[in-house]
Amino acid sequence: MHTQTSHSVLILYAHPRQHLSRINAALRAQVENLDNVTLCDLYEQYPDFLINIPREQALLREHDIIVLQHPIYWYSAPALVKEWLDVVLEYGFAYGQNGTALHGKYLLQAVSSGGRDYAFQSTGSSRYSLVELLRPFEQTAHLCGMHYLPPFWVAGAHYLSAEAIATQAERYREHICALRDGTIPAPLCPAS
Repeated sequence: MHTQTSHSVLILYAHPRQHLSRINAALRAQVENLDNVTLCDLYEQYPDFLINIPREQALLREHDIIVLQHPIYWYSAPALVKEWLDVVLEYGFAYGQNGTALHGKYLLQAVSSGGRDYAFQSTGSSRYSLVELLRPFEQTAHLCGMHYLPPFWVAGAHYLSAEAIATQAERYREHICALRDGTIPAPLCPAS
């Protein structure tokens, strides 16, 4: 386990139907007002998908840990996350010649799924583990010279009681606070 005094955390929150969300709304509520944590609601900022690239790149430069918080949509992230990755992580900024802005930073995905954990295995309905489904994000982190952290995952979100949602939200808060305060777990993919 790697430790350091304090990290700045950027949470890129992306839920296209957040008015229907129980778990992501609860997770968000637990972290959006924490010190040294910046939360950006991508669907609120960019309902037209026209992303302010310089603004987003500046935010990335200012933070040590980047969190993509989103529900699992069709075995991946919602469309705006993909658009954000496509336009913000451009050549010369995030990778390629002189593209070192993200080197040494950490990437965490905080995800929720309607499916329960047993659905995410070779014998389950999803046929793949969550880690396997998130491999493109791990590879993105690798290309950008980032450390890819094990995902924070809330499975079976549709089936959770109000008490279970509160427990998961508190677990998320503790996880983000631990990262912010310097407790970094071993990455799944260390920076290259």
